[in-house]
Amino acid sequence: MFGLEALDLARIQFAFTISFHILFPAITIGLASYLAVLEGLWLKTRNDTYRDLYHFWSKIFAVNFGMGVVSGLVMAYQFGTNWSRFSDFAGAVTGPLLTYEVLTAFFLEAGFLGVMLFGWNKVGRGLHFFSTVMVAIGTLISTFWILASNSWMQTPQGFEIVNGQVIPTDWLAIVFNPSFPYRLLHMATAAFIATAFFVGSSAAWHLLRGRDNPAIRTMLSMAMWMALIVAPIQAVIGDFHGLNTLKHQPAKIAAIEGHWENHGDEATPLILFGWPDMKEERTKFAVEIPYLGSLILTHSLDKQVPALKEFPPEDRPNSTIVFWSFRVMVGLGFLMIFTGLWSLWLRKRDSLYTSRPFLHLALWMGPSGLIAILAGWFTTEIGRQPWVVYGLMRTADASSNHSFLQMSITLVMFVVVYFALFGAGLGYMMRLVRKGPKLSEGTDTPDGGPGKKRTPARPLSAADDPADGEHEDNTRLTKEI
Repeated sequence: MFGLEALDLARIQFAFTISFHILFPAITIGLASYLAVLEGLWLKTRNDTYRDLYHFWSKIFAVNFGMGVVSGLVMAYQFGTNWSRFSDFAGAVTGPLLTYEVLTAFFLEAGFLGVMLFGWNKVGRGLHFFSTVMVAIGTLISTFWILASNSWMQTPQGFEIVNGQVIPTDWLAIVFNPSFPYRLLHMATAAFIATAFFVGSSAAWHLLRGRDNPAIRTMLSMAMWMALIVAPIQAVIGDFHGLNTLKHQPAKIAAIEGHWENHGDEATPLILFGWPDMKEERTKFAVEIPYLGSLILTHSLDKQVPALKEFPPEDRPNSTIVFWSFRVMVGLGFLMIFTGLWSLWLRKRDSLYTSRPFLHLALWMGPSGLIAILAGWFTTEIGRQPWVVYGLMRTADASSNHSFLQMSITLVMFVVVYFALFGAGLGYMMRLVRKGPKLSEGTDTPDGGPGKKRTPARPLSAADDPADGEHEDNTRLTKEI
């Protein structure tokens, strides 16, 4: 069907599940740190705005955390069901790394999550803040181990192969493999940026509807400071990551650039747009800028970038996909930098919270961080092909011996269940966002804090049924963010 085989369906199934999963940890990482900052600011300033924002975003964090755990468990099982030969080959490396993630990050998060979500008026202020910080650190530790495992598959080292299986010989070399530092920084920073634009988009939605209060303004202000500072830093990290990829995975860079062949000693141009054709071995409709490819990728005007024709056809990634996924990621990155700079200009003119064109941009930028993460992930994983462990094991040799019918049935089931389950979860999160933070000076929200009377955080019952006339707002927000 459509020229697909069981292997193709196994890859599509894993790509589908991991695409759903990666969105939730990204927001979890960013929100956990955001909550720690909010509580720390409240403890320092006693400004109730920070406390109100903490309670608001902690509910959204709880729902997002739960969906991340569920989607992650399903993804992990696929290593044994659909990729058993990969597990047999590299399980001695990937298995312990995932176990370390459970023993450190997951236990840390689970141990303090209950105190963080339900202990606001049950424990002292110091212990509650410590719990929030521990959950935030736990999300970063989880990122550390997951990226260590994935990076080893991209740039493997610290092992030997005995009887067709990978045997670890140096765990420090395995964990701190050549691409790991760049991938870790790139992913963690992407999570912070994605969360910033999610928070900023939520604030913009309320401001556009006239719901202007200190909490909403603080949300937008903090989000735009994050965009202004961190988005350019991400561009620098991406540049270093690209240099590392050029050194260790040159075929991936050639595919990303849609660069097929070098001519004499000419510098490599940058192809802005075009359509890489894998069969004809050329990039159609190419719009090029001379020398810029060499300047960006080698930081010189005379060095050449490896070309796809320098690699056997069976070793070339699919340039058609990664060429465009990379440009989606970079394009959104530039748009994020622009948004941050515009916010600074408006802030100086004292119109950050009233400029409707900017607020509309901030609203529509809400999912931009998550889309950029998906585009970057596609670039990374598809660009690694045809290898599941780069240079050691091909993807075609890693899959389980399932039939096309079996993979078709399970893929359809995953699509139906995921859209139903996580679609409902996303809808519930949007209802929480639509309600907005409750202000402590409001009549329906008693003053509180550790040791004082306050309605406890109950994430699964936090979104009341919308009042009459509010259903339209809920539907609009779900579509816009």
